[in-house]
Amino acid sequence: MVNKDISKLKIDKSDAMQYRRGRRKLLLKITMLVSALIIGFILYRIVFNPVVEVKVSTVSQVYPSQTFTLLNASGYVVAQRKAAVASKITGRLEWLGVEEGSKVKKGQVIAKLEGEDAAAARDQAIANLDNAMFNLDMAKAEMNDATLHYNRQRELLSQGVVPQSELDIAVARYNKANAAVSAAESAINAYKAAVHFARISLRYTFIRAPFDAVVLTKNADVGDIVAPLGAAATARAAVVTIADMDSLLVEADVSESNLQKVKIGQPCEIQLDALPENRFRGMVHMIVPTADRSKASVMVKVKFLDKDDRILPEMSAKVAFLERSVTLEEQKPKTALNSNAIMINNNTRSVFVVNGNRVYKTPLTTGSQIGDLIEVLDGVKSGDKVAVNPPKNLKNGTRIKIKEK
Repeated sequence: MVNKDISKLKIDKSDAMQYRRGRRKLLLKITMLVSALIIGFILYRIVFNPVVEVKVSTVSQVYPSQTFTLLNASGYVVAQRKAAVASKITGRLEWLGVEEGSKVKKGQVIAKLEGEDAAAARDQAIANLDNAMFNLDMAKAEMNDATLHYNRQRELLSQGVVPQSELDIAVARYNKANAAVSAAESAINAYKAAVHFARISLRYTFIRAPFDAVVLTKNADVGDIVAPLGAAATARAAVVTIADMDSLLVEADVSESNLQKVKIGQPCEIQLDALPENRFRGMVHMIVPTADRSKASVMVKVKFLDKDDRILPEMSAKVAFLERSVTLEEQKPKTALNSNAIMINNNTRSVFVVNGNRVYKTPLTTGSQIGDLIEVLDGVKSGDKVAVNPPKNLKNGTRIKIKEK
């Protein structure tokens, strides 16, 4: 009886199986829905919002002089008057009053050597001169006495009071005194020359600027031995190197084949790599009458017409040789872009400006033509990127891919 009842006990699994089947169907529906959404999004991006490949150009600052430039060349700024200032004598540097960048005037003392020995030599020469002048005074006094004695003996001899021998002695004394005066005068001239030399030697201990200039480099320090030729291993030949900033020129190499485009006095425009935002007016100063066979070029020296303290020797420069002089208005840079980027519709000009991976249509106000470029008055700024030759399917907000050059 008990076994029969146990056999009737069973677990109803139909509800659990129905729950599992319902859950699988729900997950399948969700998966299909997500897949459909992804596929729909991809189709939308491909069909309705495709990525367009475009060529891009940058809005830049240009100068009007580019439209009448005949030739471009590169070179360096060079000081035509430059000096390595050294001492004429050997000595230890006692004082240095300048450093790199210091401005000096012609004749200004910029350094001093130890000069005690030169000062002592000068004092000795002055003392010798004073002694020689005292000796001259004594010789002149003796000369006066000898002259008086000679005159007396000659008068007495004419009266027959003294013999001829006394007059001979007086004549000898007179000649000796006269010679002593001449010797003393010669000694004075010699000692004057010695004093002058001693003063010059002392003056050589002061190192002066030979012309108005700016100190470029400092080659010696206080305590260094300075020698005229730097013969000793520890001696310095030059104390400082200076350059006349008013003599700065650009030395540019011009190809022999383009030399006919250059002439003396021709207007130029100079751009320095260190000051890319500036253009300096220039003029051809000299065409060096020799060629460099290794480079097949001729050196042309271009003078700056406008002085600027920022221009320094050895700066790299680019020179544009112009067809005519630049007017005041043409000296100012203008914002310009590629003319192929401009779209015209009902007399309205616009461009597609690149922002990230999309382009946005922007109204544009243009000015004059600058070579292959168009001046921009309003709408975009220098540095903006714009689409060039935009395709017809390019619209506001379209995603783009920049075409490789």
